[in-house]
Amino acid sequence: MGTGKTTFIKQYASYLIQQGYKVGIIENDFGAVNVDMMLLQETFKDQCDLEMIAGGCDQETHQRRFKTKLIAMGMLKYDYLLIEPSGIYDVDEFFDVLHEEPLTNWYEIGNVFTIVDTKMNLDLSPSSRYILASQIAHAGAIILSHYQEASSDEVQQTMCFLQESLQEVQCQRVLQETDFYTNWMHFSSQEFQKLMNVGYIMNEYVKYPISYQEAYTSLYFMNNHLSQNDLSARVSDIFHDASCGHVFRIKGFICENEQWYELNATNQHISLQPISLGQDVLIVIGENLNKDHIQTYLNKKTSL
Repeated sequence: MGTGKTTFIKQYASYLIQQGYKVGIIENDFGAVNVDMMLLQETFKDQCDLEMIAGGCDQETHQRRFKTKLIAMGMLKYDYLLIEPSGIYDVDEFFDVLHEEPLTNWYEIGNVFTIVDTKMNLDLSPSSRYILASQIAHAGAIILSHYQEASSDEVQQTMCFLQESLQEVQCQRVLQETDFYTNWMHFSSQEFQKLMNVGYIMNEYVKYPISYQEAYTSLYFMNNHLSQNDLSARVSDIFHDASCGHVFRIKGFICENEQWYELNATNQHISLQPISLGQDVLIVIGENLNKDHIQTYLNKKTSL
């Protein structure tokens, strides 16, 4: 989570649109408020169709919503339909749904990309390591974000960690240098064209029974009314306070002096960028979250 999936979607979809393709995007998010959907609407406006599926529900319900959305969009005859799942996602759901009737008649699976933060936190729970491995197992391309900011040691550690995660689930895939793509923010047309043909890889691995609703939490905080400086400081404190739980990502919007700003934060990066329209909400996603303790940081009236 927070690796740059939405930013990549912007770059990739923009390239496809420039080539004259009709493009649709389905946004999934682990929660009922889809911040990333609003960011894509800001970028594309009426250049492509945007739809969303709210996550945080049980897997059967989410799979049914996904199939229903694909059936509806299948009638619109897109050249490319881009699907961005949440970082908390079982990739097998994607393949299972696309191999059901009538979708097998309307869609052909093209490429599977997995985006990994090169400076990622390597201290993951067993559930999160499993999810990471499942997303790496099928990827035609592993796209490294924040590559320029990482040292050569961090790059090597991340690549080794990915291979170890595959081994933990008894996946036989051996990652090669050619599986990794970097500097995608500055891809040329030729490099995007190459990326469009990486496909995907079907690999077997041991499935772990995970209840996503029980293992992960998505919390919502409204009416925070914090300044940019206050918000950045308090978000940093939340990530570094173990009493808040294991926080993966904090995202949302704040309004200061009649200007909206979009927050995108992980334990490695905190970004606040101006945006034309937002929604007064902050979303905290992670494991074993303590809502009351997190609230003390986001409550403006509380002295910390």
